[in-house]
Amino acid sequence: MPDTAPFTRTVEATIPAAAIAANTDQAVTEAPFDATVTKCALVPEAAVTGDNTNTRTFTLVNKGQAGAGTTVVATLALTTGVNLVAFDEKLFTLSAVAGATSVVAGDVLQLNEVVAASGLAHSGGRVVVEFTRA
Repeated sequence: MPDTAPFTRTVEATIPAAAIAANTDQAVTEAPFDATVTKCALVPEAAVTGDNTNTRTFTLVNKGQAGAGTTVVATLALTTGVNLVAFDEKLFTLSAVAGATSVVAGDVLQLNEVVAASGLAHSGGRVVVEFTRA
């Protein structure tokens, strides 16, 4: 019998700490099946106070199966008023672009971190991605 019933799988990956002005990226997971990304969140190990000038933006990107994709799945910008609390899950905003949250089994998802101006440091933590099959 084919796997067509509704199903959700949550995947977690550890992300390392990043220095104040460091841009980083890392592979987070492969899509386990054809699905929609229905949640992306960050669970930091320490608090970070957002800032409009010196900021850090986390972006979940679908790199596809060949590693060349650029589709933005979800973002979290640490701007003024958007703060991280130690060990408290902070949700990303899922893309509103049609099809951007759809993945095919084997697609690689990457977490990119980009800073503006001096940027913001963070102590690392976990990124959580939820896949839902309709």
